[in-house]
Amino acid sequence: MKILANDGLSEEGVTQLENAGFKVIAVKVAQEQLAEYINSKKIQVLLVRSATTVDKELINACKNLKLIGRAGVGLDNIAVEYAESKGIKVINTPLAASDSVAELVFAHLFSGVRSLFDSNRNMPLEGESRFRELKKSYSAGIELRGKTLGIIGFGKIGRKVAKIALGLGMKVIASDKEEGEVNITLEFYNHQNIAIPIKTEPVEELIKHSDFITLHVPAQTEPLIGSKEFEAMKPGVGIINTARGGVIDEVALLDAIEDGKVAFAGLDTFEAEPRPAIKLLMNEKLSLSPHIGASTLEAQHRIGIELAQQIISYFKK
Repeated sequence: MKILANDGLSEEGVTQLENAGFKVIAVKVAQEQLAEYINSKKIQVLLVRSATTVDKELINACKNLKLIGRAGVGLDNIAVEYAESKGIKVINTPLAASDSVAELVFAHLFSGVRSLFDSNRNMPLEGESRFRELKKSYSAGIELRGKTLGIIGFGKIGRKVAKIALGLGMKVIASDKEEGEVNITLEFYNHQNIAIPIKTEPVEELIKHSDFITLHVPAQTEPLIGSKEFEAMKPGVGIINTARGGVIDEVALLDAIEDGKVAFAGLDTFEAEPRPAIKLLMNEKLSLSPHIGASTLEAQHRIGIELAQQIISYFKK
């Protein structure tokens, strides 16, 4: 059985699949050429990340497909219900990248509260000639300890974020449509641990009390955070989006930054990927990364293994 890993697959995942008798083709085929390639090579399993779209048209064109795998959590680039209606199994890797995304949240948070993203732009240009002036302009940073972090979406990634926040001495509030109360367990040396219960509350309440807000929700048909929500937030709030482009109204975000309501924002995802709005890219209050939440060596290692195990289990059962 042939597997096309169109957006790549870790060496460990490839090895497990090949040892189980599968043939893995790890090449990048352009979206417009994908259907022809799948059919000509008689591909039965297609593995993708966010760069490849598996829509109804592709599914209809590829009659041999038996399984579609997403190397990551989000399935918004796959027509899941339609694929399953055609008898095609759809899988993803909900556990593998949680730690990597959670750590990126804090990379943006730490960068934001100390304006590192902006000082890293200016130090190479003016660090030698205007060192004292730059020191003065970046000397109004704040600490995360003791501040309140609001987590919108309290699934696997949101809980990892909460765990780090609690370890830093932050206060945590969360909102989730499915969860009412979640125990966050902190592990310490010598097998000691403590469970901290966190009750969820409506988004409307969370945004009023949070010093920082981070989003961990699936793709939305309309933004969760827009002008109305920004208006209700505390002055000087920081906001992080490592979820999906479109969960924050980017125009409203820029307005809130200009008005001073938002002190800074960290964005890993954008409405117009892969061509983010130039106004976002040039704004000095934005800490930016190019959708790399799950892109650590450790996460890709775990994703490859998790995908391989699911595929082997499905076809060898």
